[in-house]
Amino acid sequence: MNKAHFLLLLVAIAITSCNTKEKKLVNEISGKTNEVSVIIDDELWNGEVGDSMRNKFASPVLGLPQEEPVFSLNQYPVKLLEGFMTNSRNIIYVKKEDKSQFRIENNEYANPQIVVHISGKTVKEILDTIQNNDSLIITKIKESEIKVYQEKIKHDSLLDVSKIRKKFNVQLNIPNKYKMVLRGKKFIWLKKEITSGNLSLIFYQIPLSSIKDNNNAVKQITRIRDSIGRIYIHGAVPRTRMVTEPVFSPYLSKTKIYNKPTFETKGNWELLNDFMSGPFINYAIVDEPNNRILVIEGFCYAPSKQKRDLMFELEAIIKSVQFLKKK
Repeated sequence: MNKAHFLLLLVAIAITSCNTKEKKLVNEISGKTNEVSVIIDDELWNGEVGDSMRNKFASPVLGLPQEEPVFSLNQYPVKLLEGFMTNSRNIIYVKKEDKSQFRIENNEYANPQIVVHISGKTVKEILDTIQNNDSLIITKIKESEIKVYQEKIKHDSLLDVSKIRKKFNVQLNIPNKYKMVLRGKKFIWLKKEITSGNLSLIFYQIPLSSIKDNNNAVKQITRIRDSIGRIYIHGAVPRTRMVTEPVFSPYLSKTKIYNKPTFETKGNWELLNDFMSGPFINYAIVDEPNNRILVIEGFCYAPSKQKRDLMFELEAIIKSVQFLKKK
């Protein structure tokens, strides 16, 4: 073999090796839903910095009947960063060093992945960086988690949503484990059975003027969903119907879905004159071109289960909605 052929062989091997390495980099990903690997030395984790991170990123999820953290945090020493932990889907890397920095990287070690880098010369600098950026970090990780789930269900068997499309002129991806249990003139109810419970998705539309963007919005939304419960959502026992739990007012925030202004409401429901209850997440999407508000709500009944990830599944499905053009 002459020198030219030998060099060509080395180049081919190097290219193959790089391609193999790149493929391994993007495919080997680990981590459960809403799980975050925190790469931080024990000294920081067991002090003020760790307390701040737990308060920010493991605070209770709003609208659940029992306390469950926004994210499940798993702490690992910094020396493990160059090991298998680099394949975690969500990483927050905190380090005390001479260089102060804050940055969020997409797909730094694997794909899909969010890596948050926080460093400072002092504990105070690190604490200030966490304080100033906690909302952004939570938003970025949640958005990534939702995209991951949405991509996953695209490759599963999907429900035929032609009836939803025909009635509401929208398209969304729903796993075929959800089955239609009730259909009205302007209402559809889908349900998925799980061990000792179920998940539900409901769709209905109301006039554009039904919800005013003012201090009474949460009361208006509560009144509307209670009226829907009275008409459509009943229990097996006579004179039972779904109502919004009256003890605690639901949490209301504003967001956008498919670039449309949306009221996001989280709270708990109960079955009047019965003992069933659970959390709900309600999206009232303002669809001005069609002079309506489209409401898509997810709720679950799972008395013996943790509910954070169940409600996350419903949220991710709802946020896959696309509004279609009229034919």
